Amino acid sequence: MGRHFEVRAASMQKTANAKAKVYSRYSKEILVAAKNGDPDPDMNQALKKAIERAKANNVPNDVIKRAIDKAKSNTSENYSSARYEGFGNGGSTIIIDCLTDNPNRTIAYLRACFNKSHAKLGVSGSVSFGYEHLGVIVIQYDDEDAMMEALLDADIDLHDIEVEEGYMTITVDPTQLDDAKKVIEKLIPDVKFEVFEDKMVANDMVNLQGEDLELFQRLVKLLDDVDDVQHVYHNVENINEAA
Repeated sequence: MGRHFEVRAASMQKTANAKAKVYSRYSKEILVAAKNGDPDPDMNQALKKAIERAKANNVPNDVIKRAIDKAKSNTSENYSSARYEGFGNGGSTIIIDCLTDNPNRTIAYLRACFNKSHAKLGVSGSVSFGYEHLGVIVIQYDDEDAMMEALLDADIDLHDIEVEEGYMTITVDPTQLDDAKKVIEKLIPDVKFEVFEDKMVANDMVNLQGEDLELFQRLVKLLDDVDDVQHVYHNVENINEAA
């Protein structure tokens, strides 16, 4: 099983709570982009890209509109980005990206998650050196040759294409993620994106067993319940298996 297949597998387990988390995450990103520039996406490329990525991840238009309207209302909400890195058992590592209006609160919540999972926070750079920053796209499609030709003809910096169980995982330079989306939509009208994000992808994956797996699953679940957490990246290939 390739390292990118886990990205697709995780995306297929979307519950109502998971969808709410996705909506909240993109609402914050859209709010920040709109507040830091013009609330008109035609005049604000960062906002335009945030909206496009939200739509690709099936965020409803009314959620997007509410976030922009909040920015227009000069809300006092202000968020800053922060990245945290840490270690679990069995060679497992994790990266957590946050948007927070209270860094002291955020780090307190994260420490509690790590303590309850017998994991430990590391210093900046202690984990991320083992990851690549990539644009990741997952769709239902299996014609690897056609996809490769379309992307290369459009001068997309293609890192990899992997097909498994009818799903294609495409990794590109993260700065070209939106350009790759346009190429794919032209090649496959009405395509549905299972994953469309820039991610930190581990160079080497690990498989955990028994208590190590159970504790790491607990860590990921606890982090998912923290409102300030936007993205969680890790190197555990079998995260969705029963411990």
